[in-house]
Amino acid sequence: MADGYSTVRRSKSLPALFTVVVIDVLGFGIVIPLIPYMAAQLGASPTINTWILGIYSFFQLLATPMWGRLSDRFGRRPILLTSMLGACASYVMLAYAHSIASLFLARALAGFMAGNLSAAMAYASDISQPSDRTRTMGAVGAAIGIGFMLGPLIGGVMAGEQLHAISFLRPALVSASLSLLAMLLVLLMLPESHPAEARRAHAASAPRVHAWQLLRQLPALRWLTLAALLVTFAVSTLESIFAIWAKDRYQVGPRTVGMALFALAIVAVGIQGGLMRRLAPRYGETRLAMAGILFLAGGVACVAFGAALPLVIVGMMACGLGAGLFNPSALALASREAQAHNRGAVMGTYQSGTSLARVIAPFASGPTYMHIGPSAPFLLAGVVTLQALWCILGVRRAHAADQPVRDAAGRQRRIR
Repeated sequence: MADGYSTVRRSKSLPALFTVVVIDVLGFGIVIPLIPYMAAQLGASPTINTWILGIYSFFQLLATPMWGRLSDRFGRRPILLTSMLGACASYVMLAYAHSIASLFLARALAGFMAGNLSAAMAYASDISQPSDRTRTMGAVGAAIGIGFMLGPLIGGVMAGEQLHAISFLRPALVSASLSLLAMLLVLLMLPESHPAEARRAHAASAPRVHAWQLLRQLPALRWLTLAALLVTFAVSTLESIFAIWAKDRYQVGPRTVGMALFALAIVAVGIQGGLMRRLAPRYGETRLAMAGILFLAGGVACVAFGAALPLVIVGMMACGLGAGLFNPSALALASREAQAHNRGAVMGTYQSGTSLARVIAPFASGPTYMHIGPSAPFLLAGVVTLQALWCILGVRRAHAADQPVRDAAGRQRRIR
């Protein structure tokens, strides 16, 4: 059992959660290759363009820990439904945005209401057992990857390739419709994984803690959150500047950008959805996370120095391999730092590291692109990502230091 979940219920809930996350993230992914072109059409410079992407992450950073705590208090389903409704509203605003200010407003609303992924990860942690947590987190990561894989491709195809005739209205409204569909599936397919009696028991037995308190109390979580920040910096740099860079360097439209992001995501999905269940038992999450860091750093360097578009695609695929190895491994390591009463808070705190990276990267990549050079953001991303290796080693040190305390507690329990 996992918090009262029977094996049968757990086996039914995971496919349902997988489907909901795919559809929800698909709507988000559809608009990813379009926003830089929308901003450019409205006269935004590369700096302002990337800041429009950064404002989403800024509000997500502020709201994600709050959504995690609320999911611990009120359950996972209400948070999933609320965040999806907010996403739907933001896509409608995006569809009819006719100024840079309205783009900022739409993305700010989307970021503030983005509690869906932390709630989904807490849900996955609720229905998993320690022995299969890596597989469960890998399935959620694969669902996110599928949404990011298909979303940009669909959005790019719908928008077209001709820079003077790009259509934004239909893709944004499709994203809004997908959010409504995801809400319907949550209502029909997902039972609450954190029921009222468990919430009351956990609230009575555990004090309320905030993100900074968790980071002080759990050194391994602190290192993992920092590692996620550094790795996500590279991924977010690609997301924020790649479309601008490709448009300026190769004069390509959203369709080509969507295909490049598809190449990245399909490798990540293949790793997370299939190979991780074989690799994790053999090599362990720590080694896989470190391998992911190296592949990601090499991939962004390949993009930076790629003289031809095919070599750039190879670099994007290497980035996908790195993300596919790192993300489920780090998620599994982070989930092991949680207990039943604070899973939402722990996962929300971990996600705050990725949210902070998604703030820093867009606000850094645009000015770096304009004032240093087109390849500079990718090189900066590679250097920053390599520092995450020290963080994973820090997780090992934290566990090694904590082991004597755990052994002593175990001996004391046996004596009692």
